[in-house]
Amino acid sequence: MELTNKGYTIGDVNLLQVTKEFGAPVYVYDADQIVANYHELKDAFKGVDVHLKYACKALTNISVLKLLKKEGAGLDTVSIQEARLGLQAGFSASEILFTPNSIGFDEIKQAVDLGLVINIDELNLLERFGNEYGNKVPCCIRLNPHIMAGGNSHISVGHIDSKFGISIYQVPHIKRIVENYSIKVNGLHMHTGSDILDADVFLKGAKLLYEAANSFPDLEFMDFGSGFKVKYREGDVVADVNKIGKKIVASFKAFCKDYGKNLQLWFEPGKYLVSNAGFLLVETNIVKQTTSTVFAGVNSGQNHLLRPMMYDAYHHIVNVSNPKGMERIYSVVGYICESDTFGYDRRLNEVRVGDVLAICNAGAYGFSMSSNYNSRFRPAEVMIYKGKAHLIRKREDLNYLMQNQIEIELS
Repeated sequence: MELTNKGYTIGDVNLLQVTKEFGAPVYVYDADQIVANYHELKDAFKGVDVHLKYACKALTNISVLKLLKKEGAGLDTVSIQEARLGLQAGFSASEILFTPNSIGFDEIKQAVDLGLVINIDELNLLERFGNEYGNKVPCCIRLNPHIMAGGNSHISVGHIDSKFGISIYQVPHIKRIVENYSIKVNGLHMHTGSDILDADVFLKGAKLLYEAANSFPDLEFMDFGSGFKVKYREGDVVADVNKIGKKIVASFKAFCKDYGKNLQLWFEPGKYLVSNAGFLLVETNIVKQTTSTVFAGVNSGQNHLLRPMMYDAYHHIVNVSNPKGMERIYSVVGYICESDTFGYDRRLNEVRVGDVLAICNAGAYGFSMSSNYNSRFRPAEVMIYKGKAHLIRKREDLNYLMQNQIEIELS
């Protein structure tokens, strides 16, 4: 999004015109930015056979999936439903990694039947998998490296008290199960968390995976997860993916030489690919001054963008309608019957009733975490692609809310 003589635009498309055509609130995605993010990250790991598996839990709209498929991405999925969306978007089963957590074995069976790449993160599940499939179906093993990454328990998933993965200290146990059931382990996986700034976190985990690899002679790939930190506000320190890439490529090449064959290097970026490409456009309903605060109340809330309330996440906010207005301080709040504050004490160009505000970095975990709380409708989604605004999801209505409800006769 940039400010031009036409106002705020994405790919020469005026954002106010988008709200006039499709209404507000509306999610808007910049296809060019998604593509640029993908190639920037892939180019950072030149020199090895790198595969980027888009973590589609960040944003599952099928048009976004098809866009990344077109660029050569694979897919990382955490549910059988995400996997089926991926297949519908044109990904082959072999391009889809299935990394569930705390699921029943029936979902594993469905994934096997679909031909997905199976990733297992629990010993009992691994044993049952071996008992069911033996050496007929290979699997990847998700290891917990016991590394705190990201500095926040909400987004760190590789620490000692995490529910994700099998402890790195249980590799001998894994090996016994694998040998007993003749399981072919074709990959090792770790994911430590989000907002990672430097290579040290990856290299620390990689060293553990390299050591574990000695127990598994049939590996075809290693998956280092993702979590590269993105920019949310001016002055943010972000991940230098080129610097990280050089260190990891050197480390991985040395490992492959010791291992005796070249493996594929996998990453599963989600936020890095789509976060800065997404904007939630909302309309100001009220400007309300209290004894201590001026509130800009908008026609959206935590039902559309939960991250500020759930993670205390910062999202930059811009007044699209009044880019040259005098700056004043506002707290931008939603219309949900909760304290759903998008941003406290923000300096915005003067906000008036009817003004459209853009909430930035809303591409990842925005629509995908939205809900119908307060029986509110989820917004439309629009993609700016080749200089044109395309509707890629209709706005919900009352029929949508009622479609699966069944009224009973009450006497």
